[in-house]
Amino acid sequence: MIAISLLLLSTEGWSQNDKDRTKFFPKEKSYPKKFPSKKNTWVFLMAGQSNMAGRGWVEAQDTVPDKRIFSIDSDGKLLYAKEPLNLFEPSYVGLDCGVSFARSLLKEIPSKINVMIIHTAVGGSNIRQWIDDSTHRNVKLLTNFKEKVAIAKKYGIIKGIIWHQGEADANAKRIPLYEKNLSTLCTTFRSIVGNDQLPIIMGELGAFSKEPQAFEAVNKIIRNYPNQDPRSDFITTADLQHKGDSLHFNSAGQRLMGERYAKIFVDKFLKSIYIRP
Repeated sequence: MIAISLLLLSTEGWSQNDKDRTKFFPKEKSYPKKFPSKKNTWVFLMAGQSNMAGRGWVEAQDTVPDKRIFSIDSDGKLLYAKEPLNLFEPSYVGLDCGVSFARSLLKEIPSKINVMIIHTAVGGSNIRQWIDDSTHRNVKLLTNFKEKVAIAKKYGIIKGIIWHQGEADANAKRIPLYEKNLSTLCTTFRSIVGNDQLPIIMGELGAFSKEPQAFEAVNKIIRNYPNQDPRSDFITTADLQHKGDSLHFNSAGQRLMGERYAKIFVDKFLKSIYIRP
């Protein structure tokens, strides 16, 4: 357990080789002159720890705005989404899967629908910290989630949550509690949103871990969880690569994760919330 904790601490940030990680970060923010239709704006919340918060390398392709994809700035104002989306971890932030998810989803939904991505993930957070509304890296996790839900409802209709977390729970003490905690958190998230049928899609932990047995134990729980919660599902990540630290997905992996979250949403949940023409 100590080894895992040290691993998380030592690889959570960026190495000297990553000193230019902000090279392609957007130099300016782009705001719409007119708000999109609220009823035609689908909002998705990103939650979890570092692999949802984003640790990949941002490249130019990740910062090209789309007039149908939105996010928010640190003041909660609507803007066109550009990576990185993380608002909370300036020393760690990198590419996440949010814009990739939105771009993939746009290919499958009517042209009048916009997609809004709101980021709430914070690296290193364990699942109990979310349930208990603990303060982690200066973010009160569940309170922040509630605040972002309120903002989301100002601009659109919340259609789902994408969740990637579990690295901080991949140890002998926390693994036995993870399934119950996951159920508790999903119920809590849906209660906050006010929709007990809200889709929640989870992601497997990376198959490249230096603690493969512990990570696989968490993944087994993630894979089995939809059997008890039919409004949930998961994406596989077994074929994805890390960025060199055996913990965080690289940029290509983050983009593929976004595509897979979108595919699961379309394949399993889209027809239940919207009848495509």
